[in-house]
Amino acid sequence: MAEADATGKLPFDLPDVDYEQYTNRQLIVVPLVVLVIALAVIGAFFAVTGSPVRPGLAFTGGTELQLTAADSAAAIESTFQSEGFDVESVQPIRTQSDGYIVTFQSTDTDGIQQAAEGAGYDVDSIQGRSASFGAQSQSQALLGVGVAFAGMAVLVFALFRTFVPSIAVVVSAFSDIVIPLALMNVFGMELTLGTVAALLMLIGYSVDSDLLLNNHILRRSGGFYESTYRAMRTGVTMTLTSIAAMTVMSVVAFLLGIPLLPAVGTVLVFGLVADLMNTYLMNVTLLRYYKYEGVAK
Repeated sequence: MAEADATGKLPFDLPDVDYEQYTNRQLIVVPLVVLVIALAVIGAFFAVTGSPVRPGLAFTGGTELQLTAADSAAAIESTFQSEGFDVESVQPIRTQSDGYIVTFQSTDTDGIQQAAEGAGYDVDSIQGRSASFGAQSQSQALLGVGVAFAGMAVLVFALFRTFVPSIAVVVSAFSDIVIPLALMNVFGMELTLGTVAALLMLIGYSVDSDLLLNNHILRRSGGFYESTYRAMRTGVTMTLTSIAAMTVMSVVAFLLGIPLLPAVGTVLVFGLVADLMNTYLMNVTLLRYYKYEGVAK
């Protein structure tokens, strides 16, 4: 997090947002439109595939083969297809010369290994996961996200005990999860154990920034806009720092060929950018309505 200097200012200037020149409808329309579009993307993907986001190998079942071969990715795919195995993906291992990770929907690990060795490939490792076990893992992962979100909502309502401030946090956190899921569909990313972990982390990130804003506005001295800007100085700095860290992690992990981390970092960046919008447009709007037009006026 950035440190303030002797004058109390941050090393960089946050943009001045004159909330007073915008109505509540003008402020909330952007995050609501983005949320509706994200829900439409997820709904369309579900209607076509039967799943809100494309599940990865851990949730569908299949085989992951790591091998060393002088052939190209296209030649490797053609070799296995000629043996009757449908290849799902062939990904080069950047840190290993001529190394590839090949995934199949088939769980015939013995047959796949024999086909690889018969083609002259060196098999470094092979692991399979049954479809039934993958479906069970998917159910447990989605249940975990649902329970975490429900627990967060109950805790928020217990803390504030008023509808509008509580629902502002819950809706913002919901949008912070939905938008990354929609972007995963747009960019062809799979739901894996790593991306599920990223979604769980986003719940924590979202609640942290929203509670910071709500506490400054509802429980500390000062006017509404003064409290909002005070919360932004801390909250925006924290979020921008996290976005920068996750971006660097994703790029470095991609360049080094480290599995899992690029997807985790990318999903976190998606969610953190969405959190900036939802916290300082949607949440601020709902809190302003509560303070000036709602039950707290």
